[in-house]
Amino acid sequence: MPEAGSLPAASLFSQIDFGQGAVAAVSGGSDSTALLVLLKDHFDRFLPSARLLAVTVDHALRPASAEEAQAVARLCARLGVAHRTVVWGEPKPSVGLPAAAREARYRLLADAARSAGLNIVLTAHTADDQAETVFMRQARQEGRGLAGMAPATLYDGNVWLLRPLLGERRSALRVFLTSRGLGWIDDPTNLDIAFERPRVRATLAEDEGRFEDLLAVAAAVGREREDLDRRTAILVERHATRPARGLIRLDPAFAVDTDREAALHVLRILLATAGGTSFLPDEGRVAELYAALSPGKGRATLSRTVMDVRRAGIFLYREARGLPEPSSPVDGSLWDGRYRITFRDDVSGSVIAPFGRQAHSTVADPELAGVPESVFRTACAAEPALWRNNSCLGLLKSGKGSPTVTAVPVVAPFAHFLPAFDLRVAGAASALVGASSIPISPLSLRKNVKASANA
Repeated sequence: MPEAGSLPAASLFSQIDFGQGAVAAVSGGSDSTALLVLLKDHFDRFLPSARLLAVTVDHALRPASAEEAQAVARLCARLGVAHRTVVWGEPKPSVGLPAAAREARYRLLADAARSAGLNIVLTAHTADDQAETVFMRQARQEGRGLAGMAPATLYDGNVWLLRPLLGERRSALRVFLTSRGLGWIDDPTNLDIAFERPRVRATLAEDEGRFEDLLAVAAAVGREREDLDRRTAILVERHATRPARGLIRLDPAFAVDTDREAALHVLRILLATAGGTSFLPDEGRVAELYAALSPGKGRATLSRTVMDVRRAGIFLYREARGLPEPSSPVDGSLWDGRYRITFRDDVSGSVIAPFGRQAHSTVADPELAGVPESVFRTACAAEPALWRNNSCLGLLKSGKGSPTVTAVPVVAPFAHFLPAFDLRVAGAASALVGASSIPISPLSLRKNVKASANA
């Protein structure tokens, strides 16, 4: 961090393309207050026409939270920054409160950004938060999770969560605020050892050497994840095709690819995608399946996905069990974790239900070389279709020009949270299944523009 009173904002935000502006998540604590002031400096100096909106999430967990939000509003008024408070008004869970509060916070921040016509939310996670995160994940032996928090994460496919302060210490941010004559709010929850993070924070406060080691682990594992992301995307593009909706085919050569680590990661991602599950299947189970691919025949089910190994290839499709019950179309809803439903016409009296075995006999035989008819028809049976009065009106289509109701594929494991560590493979998987393309990261865009200018 630069000397007290200097302007570090230029270097902190130089890699971000803010476009029309951004939302700053401001709780009133030291970290988020410093983020707010730094962003205000940066926008005043470099982006005078862009919009900066501070948003405070009142979790309604403590009596003082409403007054704290008002204190942030007063600070924003002094700084000349637009401010909005949003309240987490839903019932609070009796267990898993920190995780539920975190999910609600991201949802409310993203909603506020969309309402303002913006697609960037900046949070004030620091190097201290990163070290704590890695410490907790080490205890749970999370492997690739030891990369910690990504500098950018795509939320629900259209809002970027950026963490520009991951390289900054909390103590340095407080020095900066003091130099500007500004205080902050200390949330007592951050000291409550009933929760895991405050206990970890207290432990690390007594061991500075451990702190630096944890950051080194995060940096090293982050580089490994980025490399795996690149290699995994290459294998998806090399070996995977989609011969029909709801059906993924892997070339026989996939089973003997020399990059076993990347191949296992591909299989985990595609199993979750075909099955519509948010979490990747267990790596050990997938390793067992991968080892069984070489004989060329066999069938197994994992993550709601059937893996059907034939001489023509390895076929992945949704299993028949546990498909959604018939339901009325809801615009923007997620069907079976695999399709985003949209419609523009009156659909009263209609329901969405699986195509089913009774209806799939009406589908023409696939004119696709190498696709066994039984595989095609079984995959087709699990696809969403529009029904009325117990009569099937046909499979739902995707894309412009489709009638009435459309079903756009999604890549389930990346649909809600897509960390920057997985951007390449998420893009490859999206292209494979026909999902919406991944928007360009505000971080990578600025880097690309800078590289082009220097070429």
